Order: sequence, then structure tokens, then C-alpha cells
Amino acid sequence: MSRQCDLLGLSRSSLYYQAAEEETWNLQLMRLLDEKYLRHPFYGVVRMTVYLRGLGHAVNEKRVRRLLRLMGLEAIYPKPRLSLKNQAHVIYPYLLKGLTIDRPNQVWCIDITYIPMRVGWSYLVAVMDWHSRFVLSWELSTSLETSFCIEALTGALSRWRASGPEIFNSDQGSQFTSSAFTAVLLERGVKISMDGRGRAYDNIFIERLWWSVKHEEVYLRDYDSVTAAREWLGRYFGFYNYDRPHQSLGWRTPATVYGVDDGTNKQGAKTTAAAASFALRAHDAAAARPGASPP
Repeated sequence: MSRQCDLLGLSRSSLYYQAAEEETWNLQLMRLLDEKYLRHPFYGVVRMTVYLRGLGHAVNEKRVRRLLRLMGLEAIYPKPRLSLKNQAHVIYPYLLKGLTIDRPNQVWCIDITYIPMRVGWSYLVAVMDWHSRFVLSWELSTSLETSFCIEALTGALSRWRASGPEIFNSDQGSQFTSSAFTAVLLERGVKISMDGRGRAYDNIFIERLWWSVKHEEVYLRDYDSVTAAREWLGRYFGFYNYDRPHQSLGWRTPATVYGVDDGTNKQGAKTTAAAASFALRAHDAAAARPGASPP
């Protein structure tokens, strides 16, 4: 058990820890912090505290700091080295500076974001192709453990390209620096790239993905369970990949640029997200036919 925890970057005590439920007020504050962070990711504890107080919430810095840590959020700006890295985790250099990224599977990236729900919260991880913005895989979890990130990575590899990309970029989060995660990439000969600490734009395209996910899906709903969140997010990613044109892609969809606009993965099967998107597209087309009855 000790060896398994070391490989996953977990402490043994975390296996037995039962998280206490957050009170309703804290959940409301976390929602506000998440929305503000998307707009101003350079806001730290002090500014976030002032922001919440300005909205009429009597909060102190201690509470705000705890909630931001719980959400996995950290202000993005250059700062001194305030804590020691886990010496067992290797930090890789950033390889994308000055690199022309002009084809699918040249660079993949990964990141985690916080998802608010009616009661509690969850964490969303996604693997995205940098050039096409195509979301290759995603997973939802109620904890920030490494295992769900590995599931997202192996899902992308199994569905789209077993050998992986030429370069895989992430931040320096412990989930991505763990030996269990990097081993999946190294055994395939993938070059690992990591953002510099406090650099806001090193992984800019997946940050833009989070903005779209939050404003076009998450904030429009009030998920009452992880199951509901997973269902709606699955529909959204189908829409995002196969139906949502991107101005930066010449008004094409990510699937078109990635070369899979028919929704077929490398095994010749349609993915769940693609199937859902195509079913909705067929429904809309049928409803638009002359004489069709309303759905």
C-alpha cells in the first residue's frame, strides 16, 4: 500500500480521510471565487478577500485562502519560491516557446478546473490537442488525486493515438509531475513540457477552453450530482468538438481541423460525445423539415 501511494503521489492518510461537507455559504463563496478567477487569474488572497467584502460577504483572508486551496486555484503572477518541490517529482522544461505548432498531434496539453454544483463540487480534467483545440479526453472527480488524470491521459491515447503526441504540455501540479503520470508518456517516447511557475500564458488554449466550458455550460446549470454534471459536460464536449465553430480556426470546428469530423476514433468507432452531437444534429434537421411536428 505504501508503494502504491508513493507512485500516485498520495499520503496513506488520504485514503481513509472522509471530507466534511461544506456549508452553503462556503459553496456560494467558491462559486464567486471561481467566476472572478476566470476573469482575473492574477487575483490573490488579499484581492479576492476585498472583492468578496465588496459584495457584502464578511470574510477574512484565512477563509478565502482555505477555499482557494480547496478549489486548486492559485494566483497567476511571477513570485518568489515560497515552498519546496517534492524532490521525488521531476520538473521538465517548457518546450513550446518559439515553437510553430501547425499540425494535429504535435502538442497535447492537460489541465484541471473546479466545477461548482448545487451541493459540493467536483474537478474536471481535460486533454486537448493544441493545434485543433480538439478535446481528446476528459474525466470528472470529487478529489484532486492523480488517478483521474491518468485515466484522462490513457483515454486520449487509447481513443485517438496510442503513441501519443510529439510533446505533452502541463503545469507543474503534483498530479502531472508524479512518476505514475509521467511514466505513461516516457514509455512512449513523448517529450514532456511544463509551464513555468506563475506564467499565465504558457497553457493559454486550455485556459480558454475552461472559460468556454464555464460560461457556455457550467454557469448556465445547477448540477445536483456528479452524475448530472458528467452527463451535461459530455453533451457540451460533443457540441464543442463537432458543432461549435472557432474564429481562430477559420470558423471550422475542432473535429474538422483534427481530421475526425465524422466522429470516428482510431478504432473505427464513434465516440460517445460524437454520437450525442450527431443525434442532436439529426434531431434538429428532422425538426426543420417542412411539415415536421415540433419535438
